[in-house]
Formats: sequence, structure tokens, C-alpha cells
Amino acid sequence: MTAMMEEIRDSNLRYLMLAQQMIRSDIATAIFRLGIGKEIAGLIAGLSNAQIVKLASSNTMLARFRFEDSAILDMLTSYNKDHSLAKSHAAILMAGLPVEEIN
Repeated sequence: MTAMMEEIRDSNLRYLMLAQQMIRSDIATAIFRLGIGKEIAGLIAGLSNAQIVKLASSNTMLARFRFEDSAILDMLTSYNKDHSLAKSHAAILMAGLPVEEIN
């Protein structure tokens, strides 16, 4: 169990660092790609390194799948005819999904 908790912590840390870098670089694109709201993006952008490490130490995965529809997952993993078209179609479908806000 300890090894799994370390993997979760490492994944959270990498996710938060990448999210912060994306937000600071291009907030509009980051909001779309991360599936978060502007308020959460602002909070992530403002986190100190110590806060990121503390948040990453949570026993819960901070990143999650943005979709519940198996068709989107199938498009991203199994579509063989035109992979770039399938990725574009999946992105369009995910763009229509509501942004997750944590209150």
C-alpha cells in the first residue's frame, strides 16, 4: 500500500506542476485542456512550491478522467482509420462537457 501511495503522490506532484506551467503559459488553453474553471486555474497558478508538495501528498488522485462516455475513450484508443480525425472528434465532444468546479 505504501508503494501505491507514493505513486499517487508522485502523479499528483507531476500533474500539479504541469497544470501550473500550462496555466502560467496560456490560461485559456490550460482551462480547456485541464477541464477546470477560471477560479481553480487562478488558485493553481498561485500555489507556492510548498503548497504544491502538501497538496500532492493527498491520498486521493487529483487528476481524473474528463469523460464518462466510453465512445470518447474508444475514439482515443481504438480508432484505426484516421487517428488525428478521431482525436479531433474526441476533443470536440469533450469541449461540450461541463467544466468541473470544486466548491
